[in-house]
Amino acid sequence: MEVIPAIDLLDGGVVRLFQGDFEQVTRYAQDPVELAREYLAAGLSRLHAVDLDGAKTGNPVNLPVIRQFAGAGLSVQAGGGIRDAKRLDALLEAGAERAVIGSIAVQDPDQVSGWIRSIGAERIVLAFDVRLDRHGTPIAQTHGWTEGSGVTLWELLDRYLALGTVDILCTDIALDGTLQGPNLSLYTECVRRYPDTRFIASGGVSRAEDLPALATTGVAGVVSGKALLDGRLTLQEIRQFLRDA
Repeated sequence: MEVIPAIDLLDGGVVRLFQGDFEQVTRYAQDPVELAREYLAAGLSRLHAVDLDGAKTGNPVNLPVIRQFAGAGLSVQAGGGIRDAKRLDALLEAGAERAVIGSIAVQDPDQVSGWIRSIGAERIVLAFDVRLDRHGTPIAQTHGWTEGSGVTLWELLDRYLALGTVDILCTDIALDGTLQGPNLSLYTECVRRYPDTRFIASGGVSRAEDLPALATTGVAGVVSGKALLDGRLTLQEIRQFLRDA
């Protein structure tokens, strides 16, 4: 299992949102490119970058930073504000190895399916933000996590995996940014249903002990943002989960 550090970009700086709420922003003093270089120096070769300006406005503005991440030697998966092919192409041209596609994959599956056929499944990570309903079924959320789509995660996966998509980033939004620990049962069920799919867990990681627990679920990777930034999870503690270890 690979640990992938996350850098969220807003107004040119490094931030974290609490459960996707732009009114609950924690700002960090680190320069984003210098922070990315620190992760690379520690052996973390992949980076998860989110253009929150783009997610908020639909107009990605952090492409120069994405370009610097890639230029530093990182393998970048990036998203935020990708709502049409023009923005997708711009992100990949900026050096992102893979584009992270979120709400539009729920709202317009025909368009996203076309992108997958055009550029290849290996260039796209589908990111599904889910909230469990009263039966425990994961329902995809859209519009900054404020609206339930009524579509289950399983329905989305059945559709997209038929196209060859192999990388799925799944976030239990009730836990994102809370440091309460990941939803192990959700990821266990994901891997049980789709054993040939690379799942990347996101949301809730708060301490080193969460990592081996996640590894037992069978996920291929985990994104960690706040825990790393706050020092609750150290680079030394995650060395056994380095990509090339």
